[in-house]
Amino acid sequence: MHLRTQAVVLDLDGTLLDHEGAARAALAAWLPGLGVEVTAGLVDAWFAAEEEHFSAWRAGEIDFAEQRRRRLRDVLPLAGLEGGSDDGLDQVFAGYVAHYEASWTAFPDVEPMLAALRARNVPLAVLTNGTEDQQHAKLRAVGLDGRVGSVFTAEGLGVAKPARASYVQVCAALGVVPEEALHVGDRYDLDVVAARAAGLQAVHLDRDGRGPFDEPERIVSLAELPGYLGW
Repeated sequence: MHLRTQAVVLDLDGTLLDHEGAARAALAAWLPGLGVEVTAGLVDAWFAAEEEHFSAWRAGEIDFAEQRRRRLRDVLPLAGLEGGSDDGLDQVFAGYVAHYEASWTAFPDVEPMLAALRARNVPLAVLTNGTEDQQHAKLRAVGLDGRVGSVFTAEGLGVAKPARASYVQVCAALGVVPEEALHVGDRYDLDVVAARAAGLQAVHLDRDGRGPFDEPERIVSLAELPGYLGW
């Protein structure tokens, strides 16, 4: 399908950077240091807690440090460990963060996609539900800083996906109307459904084959993006 696209807005985690892979590697290195065996159930519980409490931060219900503490309060007892004070939890989480940061990597399909888009002078931006410091640090760590256009974070915008204002603000900064911007990301709810509700075009990057499979604008690799758009 050929879309009339004047700019491409990319998600970060799960789209450019392998957040899940980095988190799994971090858990594998961090939990044994706490005397905890890494099990599939514990890893699943970690990701479930991340989704629940990060969503609460995204909605403005709690601050960023508190969503981290709540994740630990959910998961540590499952491993037979006590939660402890806020300061204690912050110190424990810092250990996880160190391993997580050391595991940041970009997906291998990012570079070919960027090369193809640069060759056609397609304006780019990143829209990510995260903090300024951490999301920019991710881009620096994987060599994408300054190469993916302007970076808009939920913290910097003061609003997060799926709020309509987040997508509209990025389009305004790029100087395009929403209908001529294409949003690309791995989260169907945030990167496709909500983006379309804000007036943007959207393509679902379904790396893991989780569907929905009846979505016509669906790709499994960023390598498909240039050809998909007919550039």
